Amino acid sequence: MNLSRVALAAGTAAASVVLLSGTAFAHVSVQPQGEAAKGGYATVNIKVPNERDNASTVKLEVNFPLDHPLASVMPQPVPGWKTEVTKSKLDKPLTLHGKQINEAVSKVTWTADGSKIGPGQFQQFPLSLGQLPEDADQLVLKAIQTYDNNEVVRWIEEQKGSEEPQNPAPVLKLSAAGADHHGGGAAPTASASAAADAKAGHEHGDGDHTETASGSSSDTTARVLGVVGILVGIAGVAFGVLYGRRRSA
Repeated sequence: MNLSRVALAAGTAAASVVLLSGTAFAHVSVQPQGEAAKGGYATVNIKVPNERDNASTVKLEVNFPLDHPLASVMPQPVPGWKTEVTKSKLDKPLTLHGKQINEAVSKVTWTADGSKIGPGQFQQFPLSLGQLPEDADQLVLKAIQTYDNNEVVRWIEEQKGSEEPQNPAPVLKLSAAGADHHGGGAAPTASASAAADAKAGHEHGDGDHTETASGSSSDTTARVLGVVGILVGIAGVAFGVLYGRRRSA
């Protein structure tokens, strides 16, 4: 009886952990597709799971920080959803590619237009972002999720310590900038390309010597293995003869 009670309690605890962990991770998040490097451009997905069993998500708002403004925020069309991009005037203009920018995107809103995110489902909303700031390690994109029963969930809480808040805001982590300071690899120079070609030609020219050495090594190995096999066979025959004589005696 005691063992049964312990097993039941353990099973209940395990189920509770699974359920609670599922709830904790089921929140709006931002996921980069590839690299999101400082000073570069990135494509990200805003992932929106539906947390309710009796309601569907019909609206999502994602807010962008104006203390690290992005000059370009372009949403990819999502079937069944209408997109609205809101811009705000900047207190301090941005300079991008030699041009001065006085406003930046402050919010992108997706509204259901023939589609919904039903119970047990999720939807991804792709965005192209740039130029990412060079003086920040992350971007906090506060989100607001609206259900068709008029319930509103605000994913706006920033994590201060090790414990995750109840409604954490989506956070885009930024990696270190590349050598070209734009988050991507620089194109190879002519000298680098020539050196690479010369190296490739040298390796190709030595191919015959490499194959010859490899063939000689293979032949030597085969001969050694053959001699070892013969010796093992002779030892086996000798052991058989000796064992037969002892048995006869």
